[in-house]
Amino acid sequence: MATPVEEYFVEAPLFRSFVETVAGMTAAEARRERVVEHLRPAFADLLRADGWLPEAFGRPSPGSGMGGGIGTYLMYRRPNLSLMALVVPGGAATPVHDHLAWGLVGLYRGEQDEEVYRRLDDGRTPGVATLELVERRHLSPGDFYSLLPPDGDIHRVRTTSEEPSISIHLLGNDIGCIWRHAYEPESNAVRDFRSGYANVECKD
Repeated sequence: MATPVEEYFVEAPLFRSFVETVAGMTAAEARRERVVEHLRPAFADLLRADGWLPEAFGRPSPGSGMGGGIGTYLMYRRPNLSLMALVVPGGAATPVHDHLAWGLVGLYRGEQDEEVYRRLDDGRTPGVATLELVERRHLSPGDFYSLLPPDGDIHRVRTTSEEPSISIHLLGNDIGCIWRHAYEPESNAVRDFRSGYANVECKD
């Protein structure tokens, strides 16, 4: 069976309207920095709105590919684009990881601390990566930032609220099903990983 051109896993009208805005902008503008800039108002509206994210998409996931009960829920995808909700339990943190895509990431619920890293080496030595911590910031609901690799693409987030944090990711790839990288800055180690989705299986 052929893979659908696009797949919706959230049906709320506001969410569909945002997806249509994204589709129109990406079709009209090839420069991703311009796409990200033009989508900021609509993304901010999505983060401010209540009621559109299904309750099931806000729960931790024991079988997470990211570990620590971190849930990744696919909300929408088409070739070279996905929208995903990331749920990080209270007190838990993601590994340091990259996304390998342009995009927008914003906090919908809870509180987070974020560490942003820059890679210093050339990536030619397998299993080795030298990172530099370049920024720390605290995120509250409605805060968001852009990804334009290599700028801002490597980070770690930790939930500082008692309840899980939920962040919304708009990314220029199928983020849960691609192979990307998890880093250990203290030991300069890097490994390939795939986070998967809690609600959808990846097709190899």
